[in-house]
Amino acid sequence: MRLSIIIPTLNDAEALAALPSFTAELIVADGGSRDAVESVAEAMGARLVRSAPGRGVQMNAGAAEASGDVLLFLHADTLMPDNYPARIEQALAMGRQWGRFDLRLSGTKPMFRLIEQLINWRSRLTGIASGDQAIFVNSEAFSAVGGYEAIPLMEDLALCHALRKRFGRPACITTPVITSSRRWEQFGTWRTIFLMWRLRLSYYLGASPVALAERYRRG
Repeated sequence: MRLSIIIPTLNDAEALAALPSFTAELIVADGGSRDAVESVAEAMGARLVRSAPGRGVQMNAGAAEASGDVLLFLHADTLMPDNYPARIEQALAMGRQWGRFDLRLSGTKPMFRLIEQLINWRSRLTGIASGDQAIFVNSEAFSAVGGYEAIPLMEDLALCHALRKRFGRPACITTPVITSSRRWEQFGTWRTIFLMWRLRLSYYLGASPVALAERYRRG
């Protein structure tokens, strides 16, 4: 398996610098950062790809430059578990074309353990993953569904829906990635829960991702 890791960034130099080294091809898809993302990416041995801002647009730009036959889309504030390439290879060897990892939040609050369980159960039940869960996909399958939609929010859900419809349910790796709980701690646990569920429900009911992105920014 030839793995390409694609990390979208926008002023994420600090988070990027905290990531461990990678042995796979690493592509940083930057949407116009004004911090030290470029120098951090260079120090990591990553290829820097510039694009218009927006995670979906950025990840498509990174995927277009990738040489791997498997693409791993990783947020800058998410840490992969040990031996993750072998876990991905084993999951895809079972006949799946795409998958995701369980999620663990970095914070220590007991409430975070419940949130993790609910996110992982929801993902397993629906066959839909969030970007925090390190979505991976066969590069040909990614191309077959047209990649990410160029929308400002919910691009991960749109991709999962397309992949599930075309190729079936994802491989679910139970070994978790660890993603930052900063958002939950900064804006409040319950407030963040209600906001994310409202946004998801509105998206499923047909609300514009542009309008949802504005509501997300207002928090």
